[in-house]
This record gives sequence, structure tokens and C-alpha cells, in this order.
Amino acid sequence: PRDAPSSLGDFLGPRVLPLLLLLTQSELGDGYCSRILRAQGPRKEGFNEFRLRVEGDPESYHPGSTYRVTLVASSSAYFRGFILIALREGREGGQDDDYAGRFQIIDEDDTQFMTNCPPAVTESTPRRRTSIHVFWTAPPSGSGCVTLKASIVQKRIIYFQDEGSLTKHMCERESQYGDSTERPLLDCCACGTAKYRVTYYGNWSEKIHPKDYPRRANHWSAIIGASHSKNYVLWEYGGYSSDGVKQVAELGSPVKMEEEIRQKGDEVLTVIKMKAQWPAWQPLSVRAAPSAEFSVDRTRHLMSFLTMMGPSPDWNVGLSAEDLCTKECGWVQRVVQDLIPWDAGTDSGVSYESPNKLTQAPEKIRPLTSLDHPQGPFYDPEGGAITPVARVVVERIARKGEQCNIVPDNVDDIVADIAQEEKEEDDTPETCIYSNWSPWSACSSATCEKGKRMRQRMLKAQLDLSVPCPHTQDFEPCMGPGCSDEADASTCMMSEWITWSPCSVSCGQGVRSRERYVKQFPDNGSACSMPTEETDSCVVNPECNTIPCMLTPWSDWSDCSVTCGKGLRTRQRTLKSPVELGECTEDLEQVEKCMLPECPTDCLLTDWTEWSDCNKSCGKGHMIRNRVVKLEPQFGGDPCPETVQRKKCKVRKCSRGQGSPEEKKRRKEQREKRRSKQGGGREEVTTEHPGCKMRPWSSWTDCTKLCGNGIEERLMTAKRRFRSAQLPSCKDRKEMRACNVHPC
Repeated sequence: PRDAPSSLGDFLGPRVLPLLLLLTQSELGDGYCSRILRAQGPRKEGFNEFRLRVEGDPESYHPGSTYRVTLVASSSAYFRGFILIALREGREGGQDDDYAGRFQIIDEDDTQFMTNCPPAVTESTPRRRTSIHVFWTAPPSGSGCVTLKASIVQKRIIYFQDEGSLTKHMCERESQYGDSTERPLLDCCACGTAKYRVTYYGNWSEKIHPKDYPRRANHWSAIIGASHSKNYVLWEYGGYSSDGVKQVAELGSPVKMEEEIRQKGDEVLTVIKMKAQWPAWQPLSVRAAPSAEFSVDRTRHLMSFLTMMGPSPDWNVGLSAEDLCTKECGWVQRVVQDLIPWDAGTDSGVSYESPNKLTQAPEKIRPLTSLDHPQGPFYDPEGGAITPVARVVVERIARKGEQCNIVPDNVDDIVADIAQEEKEEDDTPETCIYSNWSPWSACSSATCEKGKRMRQRMLKAQLDLSVPCPHTQDFEPCMGPGCSDEADASTCMMSEWITWSPCSVSCGQGVRSRERYVKQFPDNGSACSMPTEETDSCVVNPECNTIPCMLTPWSDWSDCSVTCGKGLRTRQRTLKSPVELGECTEDLEQVEKCMLPECPTDCLLTDWTEWSDCNKSCGKGHMIRNRVVKLEPQFGGDPCPETVQRKKCKVRKCSRGQGSPEEKKRRKEQREKRRSKQGGGREEVTTEHPGCKMRPWSSWTDCTKLCGNGIEERLMTAKRRFRSAQLPSCKDRKEMRACNVHPC
């Protein structure tokens, strides 16, 4: 028996010889891809049974970004085989560099790389399909335009189009701002709001990035970001780092960044926060990827975030002003971006664990490259692209309010979160307390034969034994994946319902809502039709007076209660309707925190030390006292005054020496000789002193400070006292002098 076919050409065999070039065994080598590409099938006007689609229908591509590519049939069609390939503009596919980007297999049961043409993707086994999905990573910057082409085999006919629905042409997106972040759409025409989940997959690991990988301290700092308007920029290429960005970049601290975000008031809709990750990489089976939810609306439709790659001088990854509003007045369904690190421009280090080296003049934020510095961990002498260190996935999980664009975003999206199914009545008695239903089990049938699936719940309490409680198991019919013509909700895995929102009114009858999201989509790529939002009526204090409060609009916010640092600000409104019409419980004043620039902090010093002993035993000398800086001045505070003081001192007159001029000369020579030997070793050289013999001066001690006025001292001690010695003339001596007087 022959082996199972492994590609489109193997499957077709001699049945479509008029459509494909005749290939001998010797021709299945060089140039095979180009021969496949030149094999054309019949073309039809308005042919649209099959479609090649790049998710989001972009008109251009971002270099290095990853896109989900779908090959899909209309509801009444299917295909048995296919070939998918990406070519540079004007190329025929006969050489390796004719191909653009790279494909990534999502489901090995559906797709594989072609045996005789490795850049191409084909089916794993020929069978009926309605759609397949793969990832395509765009080529690096400077690659120009790209054409994605697909062939389809339906029954015994091959369709391979150079134009039309099986061809997607995209050119590299050129930035009008040089190295700046691409500017988002100025205006958004979408209606209602949308909720998204952002998930951060860090793949910075020793296996993928082995050079100088910091084994002990590698981590991602806490993630901080926001959904915001076009009037606020958290960070952008070509811009300068704010104080908040600098603290994230150098210290991994999100505190200042969060303060900056919250000070923007109505420019920000949601603050995005995720916990730090130590170590930077762990398998998803050990630690789930961090995620957070946020919302967007017509005025605040951009999303930005950042996180520090630690340890590093000032390197981060993140998104800047990602626009989630489409030009068709809808909300983007999914965004996938591979991320490379960028330099915040505040530190001049070149490696992961470089010592702090403040950049003299702040530099603009820029992406790291493989040619930055030979000692850098990403250095490549050939200038290749940096392997991404993380991937971020932004997925839409719900839409609220009336939407002005209800056209499906793609063939898999039936807009289940707008066209909701009617809520089923729950007939469970109130006296029966159950746990939540478990997720549906897998279908008992793996084929297109009918099977069944089950879910369970646990009876936690039965408050009235006379009232029977319904069953704890639930069954429903199902079929194997990909067997139903319609989207089979059985293969959708939904989250638990989020708690009910507060009632829409404070008095009388209103409505409340709750939400959930899709945790796992069906394996066959179809959409989930299960509702993601529910509404319910609610009543608050039914006997209350339903006359509404008539209030004036809120006043402007007052000035902050402080001139620096943290304070409070308020705004008010007044009651317009007479009090006798009914009691109004609405707030008439609101208070919120505000933050102004930090308050100046003056220099703080310790008290003066006691005065030192006089540095001379006779004659004129000086004494010294000092104090230490406890807190350096900050934010324009008063500078530090002097930390060392000296004053003159006079113990007694020195007695003049006796003897002949020759004797004085001899004594002077001995003193100079002793001075020359002092400091080279601890020799027992004594010093003459009235009434005693002294040891030589000790070496100077280490300076008490490295900078900013320190003190060093030396000692001379008595070796031998004569009986005739008087106490003032024979005692230990100490000298002090200032050192390291240069400012810190």
C-alpha cells in the first residue's frame, strides 16, 4: 500500500495533470516552489467561495509583528487541500530570499510545512475543511511589499489566484515620524464601550537569549499602563522619559507612573496593573501568564503599558498608544505583538548588570538594536533582528451599549456579545443552595456521530426538606469538533459570571447587568454563540418617592489643598428642587486626592561634635569640630552649610631650648632625620621632649568621609617620663587636619 499523501501535490496525483505541471522525481528539488506557484487553475469572475484573510484586514504590516492568517470557505463550501505561501513583491519563488516572513503552525492536525517546499504551508491530511489558521510573522524593516497567496483544492479542481479573494497584498508600514511611535487615529467613530483582556507572555530566558543571561536576578517588574485618550502619552519612541517612566526603567517601581496616570483625570479610563514576575520565565504549566482587564470608549481608545526588564540599566518592553478603534467604527477583536526591549535614555549602561551610570543629558526613547555595543547581550556583528523577549495578546471580551457597527469583524465572529440569546428561566427552588456548574465535559463522540456531554454541580444545602431539589447532573447532545455546520457552543469554555452590577437607580425599579468572557474558543476556529452579558430588573426601596433629584451640574474642581506634595480637591453641586418634594440622597460634594510637585526638603545635619584637643602642646594651634549630613537637600531645598569648623587655641608658651649653637644644630639634624623615617615603618625612634622621651608620630588615620569635608588624625605617645617631668610638658599629643574637602 502507498503511504498517506503529505502535501497538496501528493494528494492530487495524476487526477489534475492539466492543471499542474508534470513533475518528474528529479524535479522535486530546486525550483519546486516556483513550479507550484506557476500552476494555475480555473478563474471565475466574482469568485468568493474561499477567502484568504489576515486578521484585522490591515492594509500594511508592522515589521516583525505576528498576524493570524485564516483560509476560510463560505457556509456552503469546503476544501480538501491547500497551499499557503508568502512572497516578496515581484519574486517568482525560485530562490530562498524570494520568501517573506515565516509561518508558524497552530494545529499540527490541520497544517504542516510542505515537504518539497519548506517555506509553504499545506494540509496535514486531505479531508473536508471549512477553515484553517496559522500565524505569520512579518519580515524585518526594509523588506518592502509582500503578497500572501493561497491555493484551494475542492473536489478535483484547484483554484490558485494571483488576484482576488485568495491573494492578500500588503506593504511595510512607514512611519512619518522617523524613530517615533506611530501616531494613532486622531478620532474614533465607534459607539458604546468595549472590554479587553491583555495577557503578557514573557519569553526572555537563558535558552532563547543565552548571552550574559542573569541567572539569579532575572525578572519582569510590575506592569503599569492605562487606556487613555490621544491627549496623553505614557511613553513613545522619539520622546523623553517622564519621572514615572524613569522609575520603572531604572528601579522597576510603578508608583510614580501610577501617580502620573491618575493625575490625568478624564484623559484616562482604566489603569492597567499586573504583578511582577520572579523569575522572568516559567512554563505556563507552572505559572499562568499575567493578565488584566480594561475598557475603552470613543474618546479613550488607546492602550499603553510598560514593564522593566530586570536587571538592566534602563531597558523596558511595552506597547505605546495601541489604537483599538477601527476605521469602520468598530472595536478591534484581537491584537498580537511580539516585543523587543527599548532604552529609556536615562542610564548609559550597555549590559544587564552594568553599574549605574547616569546619562549626562537625557536621551530619546529608542528601540535596542543588535549593533548598539559589542558588550551588549543582543549584539550581532551582522546586524540581525533581536529575538523578541515577550509577546502581548489583547483580546476583546465584551461590548456594552449600543454599537454603531454591527458588521462581523471576520467570518468567525457572529457578534455574540451584542445579539444575545434570551435568558433561560431558572426554576431552582430558593431553598436549594448549589455550587456553580462545572465546565462541560468533552463530547463522548470524537467523530461526526452524535454523542453527549455532561456538567455537574454540588448540592451545598437544602433549607426545606419538604421541597425536593433538582438534579445535580446535566446532559446535552453533541458531536465531535468540526462536525456541525453551525458554531457549536459546546466547545466554548466560558468564565464564571462576574457579580451583578449595582442597580441603575437608587429609588424604584431599574436594571442591573453582569458579564462573562470566552476562556477557550472551539478547536475548529468557529465563534462562540453563548451570551457574554445578561441584564435583569431590580427594585430599590419600592415605597420611596420617585420624584427625581433636580441637581445643578458639578462645579469645576477646586485647587489642590496644598502647594506641594499630596493633598485634596473638591467639587460641589446644589439641589435645585425644593426639599419638600422628597428627600434627596445624592452626594452634593465629592473629594479626591491630588498630587503637586514634591515639596522642597532642606539639608538635615547632626549636632556639632565636641571641640578636639589643641593640636599643639605649646604655642599657638587649632581645634576642630564637625557634623554629618543626615539628609541631602531635595527638590530645591536649602543646601548643606559647612560641616567642619576650626578655631585657634594657645596652651602655653614654648620654652626656648638651651645649649651651644653646635648643640642646637645637632638636635635640628636629629629631628629632620626622625621626620624622614616616619611613616616608612614603625621604628623605635624617640623624640626629645622636655621631661620625657616620645615615640614618633603615628601614620595619619583614614579620612572619616570620602567627600564633603572629612577629618584624619595622628598620635604621638610618651615612651619614657623622667622624674623631673611635669605633667603638662610630658603628655600624649594628637594632630587633626581636614581631608577630602571636595563636594560630593
